[in-house]
Amino acid sequence: MLHKLILNKKLMVCTLFSISLALYGMDYLLLGSAKELTIWFLGNLAFLPIYVIIVTLMIERVLKERERAAVMRKLNMVIGVFFSEVGNRLLKELSAYVVSCDNMKRHLLINGTWKETDFSTALEYLRKSDIVVESSHCEKLGLKKYMVEKRGFLVSLLENQNLLEHEEFTDLLWAVFHLVEELEVRDTFENMPQSDIEHLNGDIKRVFGHLSREWVMYMQHLKHDYPYLFSLAVRLNPMIDSPDPAVY
Repeated sequence: MLHKLILNKKLMVCTLFSISLALYGMDYLLLGSAKELTIWFLGNLAFLPIYVIIVTLMIERVLKERERAAVMRKLNMVIGVFFSEVGNRLLKELSAYVVSCDNMKRHLLINGTWKETDFSTALEYLRKSDIVVESSHCEKLGLKKYMVEKRGFLVSLLENQNLLEHEEFTDLLWAVFHLVEELEVRDTFENMPQSDIEHLNGDIKRVFGHLSREWVMYMQHLKHDYPYLFSLAVRLNPMIDSPDPAVY
């Protein structure tokens, strides 16, 4: 295989060299002046390093863009698995802790008619919203049990090196891990001091903020690249009180 590759390269070099000689030969026959031909040759030779630099930079940029696109495709697959296994349910669970969440849900009722501007509007709404979380009257043992059960899955996600390319999603995972730890170390959630309640509210707020934004961006990705997956994701929208997978 290596010998054949070397032969192919030699053949290509010989072919290109022969074409160049033939073209210069035609120029000489037409112009009949070796001096002018030499001047043109030296002029082209002087610009050759510049040509090489330009072509090299262009090829390098194209290859980097292709590599980055391939990494993002793989990363979006990881994000999709995260929302299927954990994210969608966690978003629904944590929404019960958000004060006046019904107003927020109205801005996140994604459907098949949404366009790029609708997703941008939803993301801008989430960035500007001051989320208020109140966990004192919520049942937290179920949330603790669910998140502790998913710890192994979350750890496996961090082993994916592609996550380094997505800083926001990595921040989401770290926020989720911290919330898991905070819930796990508490044997009971009864008679919690107000300062501890406020601390837990802050952890839940951090996770919900990251999670809701990543979910909207993931849905936007599905709408653009995978319409059939987007259709099911819309029907199972965690912001709907009673999602129904059936197609009507």
